[in-house]
Amino acid sequence: MKFALIICTYMRPEPLLRLLESVQKQTLYPDRILIIDGSTDVATEAILQQHTFNNLDYFKVTAQDRGLTKQRNYGIARVANGIDVVCFLDDDTVLEEDYLEQIRSTYQQYPDAVGVGGYISNEIKSEFVGYDYQPSRDEYYFDGWKQKEGSRFVMRKKLGLDSDCPPGYSSMYSHGRSVGFLPPSGKVYPVEMLMGGVSSFQKTVFNTQVFSTYFEGYGLYEDADFTLRVSKMGQLYLNTAAKLKHYHDAAGRPNPYHYGKMVVRNGWYVWRTKNPKPTIQHQLKWHAITILLTLIRFTNVLTSSSKKEALTEALGRTVGWWSLLLNKPRRN
Repeated sequence: MKFALIICTYMRPEPLLRLLESVQKQTLYPDRILIIDGSTDVATEAILQQHTFNNLDYFKVTAQDRGLTKQRNYGIARVANGIDVVCFLDDDTVLEEDYLEQIRSTYQQYPDAVGVGGYISNEIKSEFVGYDYQPSRDEYYFDGWKQKEGSRFVMRKKLGLDSDCPPGYSSMYSHGRSVGFLPPSGKVYPVEMLMGGVSSFQKTVFNTQVFSTYFEGYGLYEDADFTLRVSKMGQLYLNTAAKLKHYHDAAGRPNPYHYGKMVVRNGWYVWRTKNPKPTIQHQLKWHAITILLTLIRFTNVLTSSSKKEALTEALGRTVGWWSLLLNKPRRN
């Protein structure tokens, strides 16, 4: 089983170098590493010229191929014949030494897998409490583990708007719980969505599927759209033993207003990927949750230390929601 690793990067030379140093320590080293650089300067190219990594190919893309989904598709088109699995990693992640080995073992253990995701270990605050535990309203409980529930989910529970699906699955009214809610149990869980920056897929998937170029630039939720489509082809899994850390480097992120607008409009697009013909009940729930989350973001102006950021994002969400009345996203 041969692995290719695609890393799309934009203006993050130092985080990229840390990631590549962790790749260099892998117990299973990738057969190819493709760096797809959309940076508008030469800092990333310069730092790679100062270090040597086996099997690495560097590509500097022009403006027409810049943006996360375009860069991923650019990399997919350049994966060599003979590769079995294509892995994607965000450029601000750092792998544990057996990450790729754990990904490979999942494909070997589950031959029906068309995709396998890794597990971000530094964002989880779960506690094992056993299988007879009765959680309170402000706790989320799954497979013997509990974690403190966020205020938005507590409010959604009170209003009957919580997701009716396990983590990694999208309800018919969307707004589900991401794979980040899965516990650090070391188990492999079936899912229908993976985080794009810690994912892998059988190369044959790309014979019919590519990342949607609707998600321009930063590409928020592009991974949910792609993996929901791939999940119709076969089973996706997440291996919580395939661990890495994600450090959320701020470079290259959109401003809060554009981010808020993307949350709503891209969220609508992904919802219709799962549910292209929603019932009235599903429509009402999607809009109710969207409005609730916007109102919560407005209240963060009073409760958060980043008041300006909260206000700007809330305004973006508001504009994004109203824009759906006049100009809904067109699906590719």
